[in-house]
This record gives sequence, C-alpha cells and structure tokens, in this order.
Amino acid sequence: MPVHQITDPDDDRIADYRALTDVELRTRWEPPHGLFIAEGELVLRRALRAGYPARSYLVDAKRVDQLADLDTGDAPVYAATQDVLQRATGFHVHRGVLASFHRRSLPTAAEVLAAARRVVILEDVNNHTNLGAIFRGAAALGVDAVLLSPSCADPLYRRSVRVSMGEVFAMPYAKLERWPAGLDEVREAGFTVLAMTPAPDAVPIQRLTPAQRGRAALLLGAEGPGLTAAAQSASDVRVVVPMRRGVDSLNVAAAAAVAFWELGRDDPLA
Repeated sequence: MPVHQITDPDDDRIADYRALTDVELRTRWEPPHGLFIAEGELVLRRALRAGYPARSYLVDAKRVDQLADLDTGDAPVYAATQDVLQRATGFHVHRGVLASFHRRSLPTAAEVLAAARRVVILEDVNNHTNLGAIFRGAAALGVDAVLLSPSCADPLYRRSVRVSMGEVFAMPYAKLERWPAGLDEVREAGFTVLAMTPAPDAVPIQRLTPAQRGRAALLLGAEGPGLTAAAQSASDVRVVVPMRRGVDSLNVAAAAAVAFWELGRDDPLA
C-alpha cells in the first residue's frame, strides 16, 4: 500500500477534505462532485463493505498501519501530521482516519417501497445529528427504508454518517420529489401513512389497529416545528407517543426510536 506524505494543508491532492466543518461549503462541494467523507475506521470499513468505491484516504501518519489490511486499489493513501490534518479539515481529527468515497445513484421511491414492509418518511429534517440517529435507530429497530422530503439534509454528510455509525450505508433511502403529494405514492404502494405529532387528539401509537400497523410509513418532522399542516393533512392517521409529567415532546430521533420499537414489537426475533 503506497503512502503519499502530505506536508501542505492546501495541497490540491487532498481538496476533498478541505474545511470539513463548513456545512454550507461542503453542501456546495460534495454532492456536485459526487463524493462524501467517512470519518473513523469503523465507518470507513462499513462504507467499503456496502460497495462504495473509495476516491482516496487521508490518515494521521501515526495510524497508517490501521489500513494495512485494506485493498485500497487505485485510491491513493495520504498521510499527514495532526497539525496538517487540522489545518486542512478545520477540526482535530481525533479518530485519525478519513476517506473520500464516490456516491452512488439513489434508487427511486417506487423501488425502495417495493422492497419494504415498514418505512420512515422525514420532512425537512435538517439537523445532521438527528438525521444520523434516525438512520441508526431505523436500522436497529426493524425499519426497511427511509424516504426524504426534498429539503431534508444529506444523509451522507460527514456528521450524519458518523452519528449513524455507518448505518446510512446499510439503509436504503430515496427522495420523494413531490411534497407532500408524494405521500400519495406511498399510500398507493399499500402503506398507511402515520403522522407523528404531540397533538392532544392524536391516536396513541400503541392503540393502532393491526391493519394500520401492518405496512406502516411513519412520518416525522423537524425538531421544533414538527410536521407541516400540509403533511399532516396528507397522512392517514395522526399518532402520538403518550407523555407523562407534563413533557410535551421528545427529541425527534428519540421519538422515532420509540415509535420504531412499538411498530416492530411483534416482529419475530432475529
């Protein structure tokens, strides 16, 4: 595995890794260039196992041996000191390993729905930490796919990937380009659209009928504002996780995990 030493943080060979903490810049750079960044050895290996082709690797010079067993193929391996890494990326790369990967074409919503029994739909979820946590919870708790409204954050943004522990690579996802009209496509595929809301007249999620639970599409909104009125109107049933002690809501990722567990509680154990 040839290793190329990098001593200049402005070296064009590591342009993929520049200013990783600048969300706006990364949003303009990564999708148009067809790439995303994986941080940490575990996440990197999960991306490789999922079939994403590597563009390059950037490693703390003291940790090059961590990649010694990888078949890096044509993707160059760059090594640098922590100082150079920090000046290039904008943060202390304490995990010591980064990689740039090629993106893959997304499936259509119809393709994702055809292979799923239970899905989660996200409207305007733009917090990357919440997005990554929802993907991780979905993978762990029996959800088969994720559908995103057009204005959702990018699941392959570095923070989302890291928080999901790489589960964004294992979880099929697609965009519903028409919003909220695209919810009709979900319904036509045989799903019941369940809108999560703390509204007092919503149905407690544990009281859904077997028919409503059978092929569930759980619809969640952004932290704070929640679902828009239009999205709620386009759903079949409004549901709530009942609260105690006067608490009116949960963090969206926490609410999603509770709902995922409830909808899948009668699934056969793996």
